[in-house]
Amino acid sequence: MNETIYLQLEDGTVYTGFSFGAPLQEDVISEVVFTTAMTGYLETLTDPSYYGQMVVQTFPLIGNYGVIPSDFESAHIHLSAYIVKEWCPSPSNFRMQDSLDEFLKRECIPGIYGLDTRALTKKIRKTGVMKGLLTSKEPSSSTLSDLQKWSIKDAVPNVTTSSSYTVPSGLPKYHVVLWDFGAKQNILRKLHSLDCELTVVPAGTSAEEILKLNPDGIMLSNGPGDPKDNPEIIAELAKLCQSQIPIFGICLGHQLMALANGANTIKMKYGHRGANQPVKNVETGSIYITSQNHGYTVDSDSLPASAKVSYINMNDGTCEGITYQNFPGFSVQFHPEACGGPHDTEFLFQEFAELMNRRMTSCH
Repeated sequence: MNETIYLQLEDGTVYTGFSFGAPLQEDVISEVVFTTAMTGYLETLTDPSYYGQMVVQTFPLIGNYGVIPSDFESAHIHLSAYIVKEWCPSPSNFRMQDSLDEFLKRECIPGIYGLDTRALTKKIRKTGVMKGLLTSKEPSSSTLSDLQKWSIKDAVPNVTTSSSYTVPSGLPKYHVVLWDFGAKQNILRKLHSLDCELTVVPAGTSAEEILKLNPDGIMLSNGPGDPKDNPEIIAELAKLCQSQIPIFGICLGHQLMALANGANTIKMKYGHRGANQPVKNVETGSIYITSQNHGYTVDSDSLPASAKVSYINMNDGTCEGITYQNFPGFSVQFHPEACGGPHDTEFLFQEFAELMNRRMTSCH
């Protein structure tokens, strides 16, 4: 039997489990969130948007198909700790190269298993997202003060690319600047499949530097943390929105574009994380099942007159998409690139390409 370890929530609740993955050499404090996805644990582990969080998998058995690097959404694991009911010590898949346990060890990420993840998830749903302490020492009330003081710091700077790079295309139709706030690799793959040559730039890049690259379109990526923690990015993005270059925002990019246009964002009780979130196109009434990972939402009532809600969440009515009428821009809170999750809304990348086509045609 592996070492007994503990998860303490900021309300004092303690869950007891067992260690797997990297040994817990020091206490870990993070925000505790859950995902309802039944598959795609590798995409969850390597999604930069989970930076600063411990992730609870609601599906009871994790790791059964091992570790498959081609499924990664970035080169490394970004979450702080992994919480599962049970992990599979003997995975089987013709593409696998390693086990979940060995992958966590290699990435120095601790895991805890054997606790009641259903009870933990119901706790978070009822109480709201809480901070948690993962420790090998039996917790006490004295550790709660450290928990309550903690907050996620410098989330986007910790996951963005350190320098610009290019992803060439054989016969490029478009040049897209991908502003990287913690971009998932499948965003790059989807753009590349539309014959886009990509220039990926760090989060700290100025609007002037982006405009000098002469892009046909600008993609705003997903990323971690509170969108309001990025005032410099928001200020630069406001300048880009005046350029009339087509802009497409996903997840954090969606929130940042709303803030740059005068709207407000609010923290949700427990967010949307999983691959089964229904959204509705408010114009057509069409329903799509989407992959999501966010803890903040754009306040629909705060949108300026030049912005219209395009999609809403069918579970709670929150804003899932915005179309801007004063510049060629749109954004969605969900992940049309999926990975993992359904591909219902892949067509949004084609809509972005059509915006670029219209601008290129009008400029000639």
